[in-house]
Amino acid sequence: MMRRGLFISFEGGEGCGKSTQASRLKSSIESAGYKVILTREPGGTWLGEQVRRLIKDQSDDIPCARAETLLFLAARAQLVEKVIRPALEEGVWVISDRFSDSTLAYQGYGRGLDLEELAKANDFACSSLKPDITFLLDVELEESVNRRLEREKKLNSSADRIELEGKEFHSRLREGFKELAAKEPARFTVIDANASIDEVQERIWTRLKPLV
Repeated sequence: MMRRGLFISFEGGEGCGKSTQASRLKSSIESAGYKVILTREPGGTWLGEQVRRLIKDQSDDIPCARAETLLFLAARAQLVEKVIRPALEEGVWVISDRFSDSTLAYQGYGRGLDLEELAKANDFACSSLKPDITFLLDVELEESVNRRLEREKKLNSSADRIELEGKEFHSRLREGFKELAAKEPARFTVIDANASIDEVQERIWTRLKPLV
């Protein structure tokens, strides 16, 4: 029987460095001789990318919290069915830049929706699939804002609707992620993402290396 691939997710607030670290980890795993794919949420499929565009749009027709949640869940269900589960069953490792914990953090702790209801909805959308390892990159709010501003300047881009939420929202979000990690210490590894990119990468690899 073919050995199932390992499922790794990256979580954290805006500007925590998830995308950078997910990409670096993919390269490290490939160098160790494993097949690995990197995907993101929302995204990773045609449907997911359309949802991403809708979520980040700054039009006046802003989705309410429940509509926003359902959009994320639809994208996740498609990603699990079409990309993640087939890859894992073929022995391929999967790295996802965000997964189901983001719904609990953003729509639960951030928007104030019921956590139990969200957990059930997540379970349905994911067909009960959970990451084997989740890296939570924790960064101070001030550092998060500074990084976002630097990125916008470098890429000549502007912040999206969620990034522009107020300080209280992002504070709830950060504390929510910490609570989620505390509830599942065996799955979560919390990384101090205020450190340099190389230091964060080293800490992530230290956690994963015994499994490679």
